[in-house]
Amino acid sequence: MTTVNADIISHLLTTLCPPRHDSRHIQKHALILSLLCPCSSETKGGIKGVSLELCCFLSSDQTVIVVLLDFENRWRVKTKCAKMNGQMHSRARKYEGELQMCRLEVSAVDFSDYHPLKAITVTDSKARRGGRKGSTSSSSSSSSSVALDPLSSMLDGTDPLSLFAAASETPTLPHSISLGRKRREKEEEVGSDFEPWSSKRGEILSRFTTTEKLSINLFMGSDKSKASSPSSAVSEKVRTRLEELDDLEEGSQRELLNLSQQDYVNRIEELNQSLKEAWGSDQKVKALKIVIQCSKLLSDTSVIQFYPSKFVLITDILDTFGGLVYDRIWSMCADPHPLPESFSADDVNDTAKETCLNWFFKIASIRELVPRLYVEAALLKCNRFLTNSGIQETLQRLTAMIRGIGDPLVAVYARAYLCRVGMEVAPHLKDSLNKNFFDLLASFRQIHGESVQNQLSQQRVEIPIYLTLYSPAIHWILQCVAYRAPEVLLTETMDRCKKLGNNALLLNSVMWAFRAEFVAMRATDFIGMIKDCDEAGFPKHLLFASLGRSLSCADPPESERLSILNEAWKVATKVRSPRDYINCAEIWVEFTCRHFTKREVNTVLADIIKHMTPDRAFEDAYPQLQSVIKKILPHFHDFSVLFSMQEATRDPVILNALLHICKTMHDSVNALTLDDEKRSLSLLINGFIRMVSFGRDFEQQLSFCVEARATFCNLEPVIIHLIHTVNQLAMETRCVMKGNHSRKTASFVRACAAYSFITIPSLTSIFSRLNLYLLSGQVALANQCLSQADAFLKAAVSLLPEVPRTISIEGKQRSSEPFLLDFINNFLSTLLVVPDHPEQGVLYLVRGLLNMVQDYTWEDNSDAKIRVYISALPLLAAMSQESYLYTIPKVDSNETLYGGDPKFIAEINKLCETLIAQVLDHLKGLGRDEGVRRQSSLAFSLFGCLLAHGDLRNNKLNQLAVNLWNLSHKHGFCDTRTSVSRTHNRIYIQKEKFKSHHMAPLNIHLFRNTPHYQYHVSDSKESKVEQSLIQKRIFFDAQLL
Repeated sequence: MTTVNADIISHLLTTLCPPRHDSRHIQKHALILSLLCPCSSETKGGIKGVSLELCCFLSSDQTVIVVLLDFENRWRVKTKCAKMNGQMHSRARKYEGELQMCRLEVSAVDFSDYHPLKAITVTDSKARRGGRKGSTSSSSSSSSSVALDPLSSMLDGTDPLSLFAAASETPTLPHSISLGRKRREKEEEVGSDFEPWSSKRGEILSRFTTTEKLSINLFMGSDKSKASSPSSAVSEKVRTRLEELDDLEEGSQRELLNLSQQDYVNRIEELNQSLKEAWGSDQKVKALKIVIQCSKLLSDTSVIQFYPSKFVLITDILDTFGGLVYDRIWSMCADPHPLPESFSADDVNDTAKETCLNWFFKIASIRELVPRLYVEAALLKCNRFLTNSGIQETLQRLTAMIRGIGDPLVAVYARAYLCRVGMEVAPHLKDSLNKNFFDLLASFRQIHGESVQNQLSQQRVEIPIYLTLYSPAIHWILQCVAYRAPEVLLTETMDRCKKLGNNALLLNSVMWAFRAEFVAMRATDFIGMIKDCDEAGFPKHLLFASLGRSLSCADPPESERLSILNEAWKVATKVRSPRDYINCAEIWVEFTCRHFTKREVNTVLADIIKHMTPDRAFEDAYPQLQSVIKKILPHFHDFSVLFSMQEATRDPVILNALLHICKTMHDSVNALTLDDEKRSLSLLINGFIRMVSFGRDFEQQLSFCVEARATFCNLEPVIIHLIHTVNQLAMETRCVMKGNHSRKTASFVRACAAYSFITIPSLTSIFSRLNLYLLSGQVALANQCLSQADAFLKAAVSLLPEVPRTISIEGKQRSSEPFLLDFINNFLSTLLVVPDHPEQGVLYLVRGLLNMVQDYTWEDNSDAKIRVYISALPLLAAMSQESYLYTIPKVDSNETLYGGDPKFIAEINKLCETLIAQVLDHLKGLGRDEGVRRQSSLAFSLFGCLLAHGDLRNNKLNQLAVNLWNLSHKHGFCDTRTSVSRTHNRIYIQKEKFKSHHMAPLNIHLFRNTPHYQYHVSDSKESKVEQSLIQKRIFFDAQLL
């Protein structure tokens, strides 16, 4: 650059800006003031960020004048109304020496020392090719009709733009090195396994909200015309540019206060739309104004809880601006041929490079550090148009610039944005990512500094809430650092976090960002680090939630799983806040389902119910509870297991939801539904019914059963289960009242009996009806509902003729006799405690049952009827006792009603004789060859009945017993050894314990008339001892007799 004296500058300033009375404009006599620092530094006098080529002048009225570059490569003068303080003390100046230092040397810049604002060799502007397309500003191409720029002529042809253009011509790398670098960059491109920022955007906006009022400095624009006619003078154009920049720095904005969060978001969206409209109408200065004003908002932390969401909104505008600038410069390179995707700086024409440099010059003129940093980061990708290493050098410089930001929250989000654009533009440059994170670690203690504490106390924000504001930014930085990072780097990062005190915030982000496999293999180490963290700074349940999120994606060592779950749940179950608890428990449910059985899952669900039930806290946690269900379903395909895991509940929301689901399953049943499917659906619905419990509110429980009966009427197993549920409800009422019913409870148990009596006839299975009639009659009898019990038993007796001879079991037809005999035996045992009806006669139920048995059509060659008669004899024998074997409290049986009346005993004996006669007649009919085996079995059964219940002192009965014994052993079909041994023991016990000495003759007579006994005894030692013992007892009875 040639020497510039004071006269030249005075003439230049007078030409460009004629003097006015306004203090904002330049007077004639000016003096070169000083050369300010590079753009990364800031002065203490209030003027910041002016680059080497921006010379400042001090006019006679102490107005600072700054010479700047416009978008079209022209010098211009901008005035700043920053009046010097009257109390400032001047220093001694050596103007000649300072002017000598300001000269720009014409020399090539070293490749590694490139900076957009350094001097570059001048080239002839007339030789430039490829004018700019789509621009309304004056063209920079050579033309004789356009007046020369005064600055260019005064500086003898060496303007800074030409110097920059010359410096951008860096040595070309060898072809092999260039291909190797491109191949390496392609391999390190971000793949689909990297979670993009767009997936985190919505979560941040929904998570970090506020109810406080917000403020915003909204750019209002300028009404001045931006386009000038071709005949306009150059000075008028420069003046217009100066006024635009004055608007940029000082005016054209108004502050909007008391905005709600939604209003704030709407205003930001309006700014984003205004940016696109201004760019579309070729108002580039206005677009830059909007971006700068929005970037300044990121310095404001007055509503600190909203800062992460504000960051997301503002960076959207920055991304839009960066994309617009990049696309514009790209379009300038399309003539004559478009650039390839993997272009280098050598492929870019001079016009595009100059335009790109002008954008960086504009950014460098921004005085405040934060907006200058963000805007330059947004244009990071544009460095590709200048040099091949520009992105790498810019990343390093911007990383160092962030160290000048004092607020740790603002600084960490600035690092996050730089890492974000770095991953988008040059993911292979890992050094800048690592440096950002390690710088973060170096300044981590600043988070707990005094200035931060004062800010939190002013805004009344607690430290745990404040620390969560860092999570999105640190998560993203660590995600970028950990992406495809070697194991050594991850281990080093983890070790550095260990060395920091109060490292809970970093530990949380490490578990979020690192690979799940890395965290899972070191789960025990992470638990140890979590235990060492301070609970007051960062809640431990959040740390365990982050650990659980990693373990749900990767499996820890099998031997450590149970201890990990126990340690995590110890912390989770102590969380008092239902919201914090369910957020932590929701994550660990999946880990429990993956590695444990339904027992552990049931324990976890029981704890969730315990925490979320008080004060109806579950109403605020429906999304989390729904997530819990979604995580359980993939691991338990058997829905009956799911229903069986549920504990009893009475919550109306849960009941209505499950009832709706069960009704949907029930309504899906039609005529084509398979039996197996009906069975499965019934099991599920029965599981739901079992979990419904209203506690002591028995009436509400009965009402639920009534509703369920109407809802599930097409599934018979469900109806059967409902009847059992109502019977159980009646018995629970009896237990609560201890058998002493009040008028209210007596009415309730009668209502339960009515429910069963009405419901049972709707069943199609005959044996289900019989068994439920009998069971319901027993329940009614236990609750002293005699008339209801009588009705149930009568209904069962009247139903016997309808029993078919065969029934279908699992698709096969089988005889119903075994099932009918079992039912009749149970029925007979119940009749012992049922009192006779005063209007029906003695033993009316017994007689009715035997009459039904007599009239029933049994199978051919069947002994079932005779076996019923034999089974009725023990009942009649028990009824003739003075005190019955068992009774029901509060219910008077026949022993009390008749009191051993001889007439009653005579009726019993008469009925017994009738039954024995029927049995003997049947035995006579079995004397033929084909019935001998059946005859032997029935004879021995009747003999056993007479031996156990008959009075053998009666000679006729005694002789009948002997005859039955002989008949059962006559043809050798009876197991002689077993029958002799057991019969002898029975007789001996009665004789010894009950002093029944009349049994001795019977004993001798029976065994003397058993010729086959000696042949059926084996040669074993035990058999010989047993035979010897029997013979001794018989010999003793004979001696006694």
